[in-house]
Amino acid sequence: FGNRGIEGKIEAVKYAREHGVPFMGICLGMQVAAIEFARDVCGLEDANSGEFNPGGEHLVIDLMEEQMAVLRKGGTMRLGSYPCKIKAGTTLERAYAKENIDERHRHRFEINNDYRDDFTSHGMMISGQSPDGHIVEMIELPDHPFYVGIQAHPEFKSRPNHAHPLFRGFVKAADEYAKLKLSRQAQNQE
Repeated sequence: FGNRGIEGKIEAVKYAREHGVPFMGICLGMQVAAIEFARDVCGLEDANSGEFNPGGEHLVIDLMEEQMAVLRKGGTMRLGSYPCKIKAGTTLERAYAKENIDERHRHRFEINNDYRDDFTSHGMMISGQSPDGHIVEMIELPDHPFYVGIQAHPEFKSRPNHAHPLFRGFVKAADEYAKLKLSRQAQNQE
C-alpha cells in the first residue's frame, strides 16, 4: 500500500466519482472512497485513516472500537459473516433484492461514526449498517450511476457460475456506461 499507493487510489476514486464511472469499493476500497469524499466533498483536506496516519486530525477511517485494546494482532480482526440491514430504495437494495443480508468480513478499520453527519449532509448515503446501527457497512452516492462501497468481502461468496449480486450490478452498470460512452463518441464523429 504505502502513501503513494493510497493517494493513487484516492485519485482514481475521485475520477470515478466526478465522471460518473461505475465504482465498487471493497473493504479498503470503501475506506479510500470515504477518505476521498471527506477531502474533496466535505472539505476536510487532511482526512485520512488511522491505519495510514495515526496522528491525523480527521481520521474518517479508524480502528474499530473493539480493536483499540488488541496488542497481539494474530487472528483478532473482525472475521467471519456478519448481518447487515440495507436501506430501502438504494442501489444495494436493488442489487440484493432484500433488506437483511450477511456478508463476510476481514478488517480492523471502519468508518469513524464521528463523521457520519459530515458524510450524509454532503450527499453520501449510508446504505447498509449493522443491525444495531453502530457500524457503517455500506455507502453509496444516490446521484451516481453506480457508486458503492462495502466494508465486507463479497468476492468470498461469488462463484463463476453464480455471481454475487453486487458484482452483477457493477458489471451491468459498467456495460451501460461503456455503451453510453460509445454512443457519445459516435455522435461526436457525425
